Amino acid sequence: MSSLAGKQGPRYRHTIDDGAPYETIAVEKLTPIIGAEISGVDIGALVEGDTRSNRQMDEIHRALAENLVIFFRDQHITPQQHLAFGRKFGELHVHPAAPHEDDDPALMKIYADKNSPRANGEGWHSDVSCDLEPPMGSILYIRQCPPRGGDTLFANMYAAYEALSDRMKAYLDGLTALHDGEPIYRGLYTNYGVADRPSYPHAEHPVVRTHPVTGRKALYVNRGFTRHINGIPRDESDAMLAYLYQHAENPLFQCRFRWTENAIAFWDNRCTQHRAMWDYWPHTRSGTRVTVTGERPI
Repeated sequence: MSSLAGKQGPRYRHTIDDGAPYETIAVEKLTPIIGAEISGVDIGALVEGDTRSNRQMDEIHRALAENLVIFFRDQHITPQQHLAFGRKFGELHVHPAAPHEDDDPALMKIYADKNSPRANGEGWHSDVSCDLEPPMGSILYIRQCPPRGGDTLFANMYAAYEALSDRMKAYLDGLTALHDGEPIYRGLYTNYGVADRPSYPHAEHPVVRTHPVTGRKALYVNRGFTRHINGIPRDESDAMLAYLYQHAENPLFQCRFRWTENAIAFWDNRCTQHRAMWDYWPHTRSGTRVTVTGERPI
């Protein structure tokens, strides 16, 4: 693992702008760099029109922008409320391959037990970055979790970009990369009885994207979907991506969320990556995910 420290101190120095205090929610940061637990919110009541709902929604939007991934514990919501919460942030995205629960294809099924051949999200990735317009964010609700293990790791891609040298930033400026879902999705959900589609999405995106809300730059390549950088020799692309992956996965940029039953994680795919740990076999982990549509990266 690369080091971001030297004799002149750390190469990445994170500063926190606390801003104005929150009025309707409590925000407790997991690390200075990424992640916060939110309390004082009943999401079921929020989507049903709680009297404080508009102000709380504004502050949840702010908390997500400031912390990149936010967590809510002890939420008892129905599938309809889960979907309604997602719609508070935009139209819902339908996964190109994964199975869904109930009758709504936007309610993605998350499930692994002792008989599963795999678990969702085991490698570092940004959700469905192979889409032409990748998802803005994902809202994962875990109803059943193992007694230990099953944590999810999240990494800050603003920080990963900002920690690069000026020369590396100049090199990456203007480059694009191919993100392809075909190698990942084909045959991935056969254990659920899901038939393969004729084709899966692929798209070219900037290696460094600009967040449409914050205006900040974030590294936007990931092990799960990125295949190569366009316009440079393949061996150079392979070496550059290997470096960027290792750099992006530095623990300095990460937080780790320990799940409890009926907890929710909501992350911004435009400036984070995440990885789910499958260290809980033979126990079961299950829930649903609602994903919000995004825009074409620039």
